[in-house]
Amino acid sequence: MAVLKEGSRPPWVGLAAAVWVQVAAGNAYTFPLYSSALKSVLGFSQQQLTIIGVANDIGENVGILPGIACNKFPPWVILLVGVCLSFFGYGVLWLAVSQTLLSLPYWVLWLALVIATNSSAWMGTAVLVTNMRNFPLSRGTVAGILKGYVGLSGAVFTEIFAMVLNNSASELLLFLALGIPIICLAMMYFIRACTPASGEDSSEHVHFLFTQAASLLLAVYLLTTTILKNTLSLSSPISYILAGVMVIFLMSPLAIPLKMTLFPSRHKRSGNLDGSSDNLTEEVSSSQTTSLLTPISSEADLGSFHEGEDVSEVDLLLAEGEGAVKKKRKPRRGEDFKFREAVVKADFWLLWVVYFLGVGSGVTVLNNLAQIGVALGVNDTTILLSLFSFSNFLGRLGAGVVSEHFVRSKTIPRTFWMMVTQIIMIVTFLLYASALSGTLYAATALLGICFGVQFGVMIPTASELFGLKHFGIIFNFMQLGNPIGALLFSGLLAGYVYDAEAGKQQGPHCLGANCFRLTFLVLAGVCAFGAFLSMILTIRIRPVYQMLYAAGSFRVAQDSDH
Repeated sequence: MAVLKEGSRPPWVGLAAAVWVQVAAGNAYTFPLYSSALKSVLGFSQQQLTIIGVANDIGENVGILPGIACNKFPPWVILLVGVCLSFFGYGVLWLAVSQTLLSLPYWVLWLALVIATNSSAWMGTAVLVTNMRNFPLSRGTVAGILKGYVGLSGAVFTEIFAMVLNNSASELLLFLALGIPIICLAMMYFIRACTPASGEDSSEHVHFLFTQAASLLLAVYLLTTTILKNTLSLSSPISYILAGVMVIFLMSPLAIPLKMTLFPSRHKRSGNLDGSSDNLTEEVSSSQTTSLLTPISSEADLGSFHEGEDVSEVDLLLAEGEGAVKKKRKPRRGEDFKFREAVVKADFWLLWVVYFLGVGSGVTVLNNLAQIGVALGVNDTTILLSLFSFSNFLGRLGAGVVSEHFVRSKTIPRTFWMMVTQIIMIVTFLLYASALSGTLYAATALLGICFGVQFGVMIPTASELFGLKHFGIIFNFMQLGNPIGALLFSGLLAGYVYDAEAGKQQGPHCLGANCFRLTFLVLAGVCAFGAFLSMILTIRIRPVYQMLYAAGSFRVAQDSDH
C-alpha cells in the first residue's frame, strides 16, 4: 500500500482549496453590511435587529450535526449540505430585502438567517477537520491559517460589496445565495483526507511561512483598497481591477502544489526495501502518527475475544494477564477522547467558559458595529468593518504563529494567550465606554485582534487536550459559546440598553456614548472573569503541554485503548 510522505502535493492542494471554502464560510461576517437594509426596509427596532443578529451567530456556530457527520461521511458530502443551506437561506433573505416577496413574517426571516449562516458550520467543519488531520503535527499553524482566512472573509465580502456590487444589500444577498455554492462546488473535489506525514521537515515550514505571508499581504491589500474606495472616487473599471487583484491574492496558496509539481522533491517516496533501521524508524513513526488519528480500540480486541462463546470473568482476567486482550481504560489528556468522555472533564468546561466569555463579548461589538459607529458619529461603517476584519485576521493568524512558537520553545500552554488578550479586551471596552475622541478605530482594531485570538487558540487546544479522532464534534460544541454569548450580551443586553436610550431621545436612532456605555462596562467585567478562569486553565494544563512538547515538537500520544 502506497503511503504519501511529508511534502506530498495532495494535502497542499486541499489546503489551497480550503482557503476559498473558508472565505465562503465567513459569510456570517457580512451581517453588518445588510443589517441596516433589514432595519429600514422591514421596519425593525434595534432589539429586533439584534435578535436577528443572534440568529446569525446561532447558525454560524451550531455545528453539532456537521461535527457528527464528518466522522461518517466524506468531506464533499458535508460541503454539499453547506451549499444547499446557503442557497435556500440567503435566497429567502434576498426575496425579502429586494421586496420580491412582501410581508414575510419575522420568524421566517429569523429562521432563514439561521439556515443561511449554518452553511458556515458545515463548510468550516469539512475543511478544518480534514486539514487538521492531514497536518496533525502542525495543527496550531493550520488552524491559524484557516481561521485567519475566515476572519479575513468579512473584508473580502466588503471589497466585493463596495467595488463590484455598488453597496447594494439586495445584490450582496443574491451574491451570497449564488456565489458561495459555486465556490464550494468548484473546490469540493480537492477537499479530501490524505495520509499525514510521519515527521516534520524544513520544506513544510517554508510552505507554511509562504501561506501566512500571502494571507498577510492579502489582508493589507484589502484594508488599503477599502480605505481608497471610501476616500477617493474610483471608476468602475478600476474597482473591477482591484477586485481582480484580490482574487489573484486568494489563489496564491496554489503556488505551493504548483511548485511541488514543477520541481518535485528528490526525497524517496518509499522506504528502504532492505529492512534497515532507517526503514524501521520510519514505519514506527508512521504508525504512531496514524494512531493519533485512528487509535486502536480495546473494545475491538475484547469483541474478537468474546466472539462465538461466553467468557467467564476469570478467563478474561487470565487473558489480560497473558496479554491476549487489553484492559479498557479511560483516556488521559493528550489522547483521543470520545465526546461523552471529554464532556465530563473540568478542563473541557473551563476551556468552554473561557472561550464563551471571550467570543461572546467580542461578537456583541461585531453584531452592533454599524450602530456603534453611527452612535459615535461615524456614518459610513464599511471602514470600521474592514478594520475589524483585518484585525480579526491578524489575531487568528498570529494566535497560531505565536502560540506554536512558545508551545514548542517554552511549553507554554496556548490558553496563556487567551488570558493575555482578555486582559487587553478589558482596556478596549473601557475605551469604548469612555468614547474619547479618536479612540474608536484603535479600540476596534484592538478588539478585532483579541477576538481573533480566541478562535486561533481554542481550536488547537481542544485537539491537543482531547485528540483528533472526535475533534469535529468537540470543537463544534466549543463554538456554541459564540451564539450563547451573542444571545445574552448582544440580543438581551446591548439591544435592550440601545432601545432604552433611543426611547429617552425620542427617535428611531440613538446617538451618543450612552447608547452602549453600560453594555461596554458589563463586557469589561465579563472579560476580567474570563482572564481569571483562563489563568486557572493554563496552570492546570501546563503538565500536558510539557509532556506533548517536551522535545520541541509535537509528540504523538500513545494509544489510549478506549
